[in-house]
Amino acid sequence: MEGLSNLSSSNMKKILETERLFLREMTLADAPFMLELLNTPSWLAYIGDRGVYTIEQAERYLQEGNLKSYAEHGFGFYLVVVKETGHLIGMCGLVKREGLDDIDIGFAFLPAFTGKGYGYEAASATLVYAKNTLKLARVVAIVHPDNEASISLIKKIGMVYEKQVVLPTGKELLLFA
Repeated sequence: MEGLSNLSSSNMKKILETERLFLREMTLADAPFMLELLNTPSWLAYIGDRGVYTIEQAERYLQEGNLKSYAEHGFGFYLVVVKETGHLIGMCGLVKREGLDDIDIGFAFLPAFTGKGYGYEAASATLVYAKNTLKLARVVAIVHPDNEASISLIKKIGMVYEKQVVLPTGKELLLFA
């Protein structure tokens, strides 16, 4: 169920645009897409089960996560949309995480849209946005040690391995900067 979105909705704030994509703030209307993304095999394997199994839980996840982050920090994870088709294909953005001193870049895509360069396009643009618009001096990325695809993308956008970290959740992750 690769969601099509009504892109003309006036409450959607476009943040970034690349050659093939644009990134926009999420709204509660994006709950069905988030429900799908949060339950993909790669999300469950490398990021973890967030306990989101209904539209209502997805709406709460958005309210307590991205929507709260936009209000508190002025940034968050953004939906990645293919300009040509309007397909919602994933998310990419910045987050202030408990247990990390720096702002973290993260991304996740539906399986049908991996391996097509969308992750690189979205993550590269997000790093430029972090540096030039948000004026962040340092951005990090955390990743599950077994997530080779994400590690490869993190390196491709110019980040280098620094150390292993343990978040308050107890997860051991690799930190790149």
